[in-house]
Amino acid sequence: MRLAALPLVVACLLLAGCQQPAPSADTAGKTASPSSTDAFPYAELDIADLQARMTRGELDSTTLTRAYLARIAALDREGPRLNSVLALNPDAPKEAAERDAERRAGHVRGPLHGIPILLKDNIDATPMATTAGSLALAGLHPARDAFLVQRLRAAGAVILGKTNLSEWANFRSAHSTSGWSAQGGQTRNPYALDRNPCGSSAGTGVAISANLAAAGIGTETDGSIVCPAAINGLVGLKPTVGLVSRDGIVPISFSQDTAGPMTRSVADAAVLLGAIAGRDPADPATATRPGLAVYDYTARLKPEALKGARLGVLRSRLTENPALAAALDAALAALRQAGATVVEAQIPTDGQWEADEQTVLLYEFKAGLARYLAAHDAPLRDLDALIAFNRENAAREMPHFGQDLFEAAAAKGELNAPEYIGARTRARRLAGPLGIDAALKAQQLDALIAPTTGVAWLTDPVHGDDFPGGNYGAAAVAGYPSLNVPMGNINGLPVGLLFMGTAWSEPRLLELGYAYEQLTAARQPPRFLPTAATEGTRKR
Repeated sequence: MRLAALPLVVACLLLAGCQQPAPSADTAGKTASPSSTDAFPYAELDIADLQARMTRGELDSTTLTRAYLARIAALDREGPRLNSVLALNPDAPKEAAERDAERRAGHVRGPLHGIPILLKDNIDATPMATTAGSLALAGLHPARDAFLVQRLRAAGAVILGKTNLSEWANFRSAHSTSGWSAQGGQTRNPYALDRNPCGSSAGTGVAISANLAAAGIGTETDGSIVCPAAINGLVGLKPTVGLVSRDGIVPISFSQDTAGPMTRSVADAAVLLGAIAGRDPADPATATRPGLAVYDYTARLKPEALKGARLGVLRSRLTENPALAAALDAALAALRQAGATVVEAQIPTDGQWEADEQTVLLYEFKAGLARYLAAHDAPLRDLDALIAFNRENAAREMPHFGQDLFEAAAAKGELNAPEYIGARTRARRLAGPLGIDAALKAQQLDALIAPTTGVAWLTDPVHGDDFPGGNYGAAAVAGYPSLNVPMGNINGLPVGLLFMGTAWSEPRLLELGYAYEQLTAARQPPRFLPTAATEGTRKR
């Protein structure tokens, strides 16, 4: 019997009664207030903290896995009903027990040994289904793990389960409500339950912010890691395209897709990135990565890294919100106090790639999805079949919004079409060499910084997202890295600071983000309030 097929509360009860272990003596210094964590003994602990307790014999993976399963039962299906975890891995207890046995035998695979991880449900991980949130893929059980999941398991991680997402990674309709899928319903923001968690890695963002697992993996085409990270008070890293294999991930665009870490600290993001990055023959983009095949990103985490750094701040209509402008000003003051030089900057081609990006996504989604479905022997083999399925099941699949993006993609031709080739060439050039690279070179900058997005908007299934905009589009289209770090809160809702760099600049972005994080400690755990104060939160 698959635990994922049961209500999560029942599943948890089957796993040794879901008893929460007593906190150890040093928990108090790492745990937020009881009102925000329900006295969960492992709240806000990072991977190094958990690993240290296991090393000392105060904790084991089995106990930790059971504790997270109990918390999922208590908060995700009961209590505030976050609706962020779509399915549990029925083998999670077994995986945890195996990691514990290895530890007792003196074999520890690394910093992720025995650490429970959640994955977005567009990533293949046996024995669970990969649904992309769609009823059409409900029975699709991949024969093998995605390459990044193979790497996580080789590193000793325990795969706890799959998270909800914006269906088809938010590429079914331009009028969608982020965080909603036919499989999982609407994911709720843990800071204010009536607010949106941003998509499409909404479930991962909510689950990790709510301490339902130690860390998580999201995917991004344009904003789907860094936006939910900002909205949910997390660190989110969108890597350079080609650093992490896309093998075994339901695609939108091979020009822009990538998976990346979503964590509660920069140090955890560095650990997770080191585990999942690697060359994979199944993804030719990974062959373009320069330098070492294995890299220790944690070695770059230095509190003094901002001293002497040059950062360019990007202004946008987001800071027309006075509260967000004040949060940015405070961040800039902290950066300068730490020894960074902060200057005004501008991407000279800002936004000029948007029409071409949309063309590229439509063409590549149609072609890439057909390849994924055929390789997985899916019951529906192409986009036309999925469109027909949605029409036949409209009451369940399309109760709130349609499939206009599906239909637009289905109308596109093959990847040898001049329209596609021209759009792809222009978009990447405008966003990359003529965009981010030009801005960095103009003032000899280490990175560009900006508010990632605005504050969380009210979830509205009738009208769709009231999205305030974002500053991550250039990095997404160029295939360059971007890193969100918590910047503060506005009326109890998190906002984030984005660091963007040129291709393969993850080590520098992580060290800058880590130093900023150590200065500000801006993350505040969620309190699962029914709503938030409205002053300043609706302004763009």
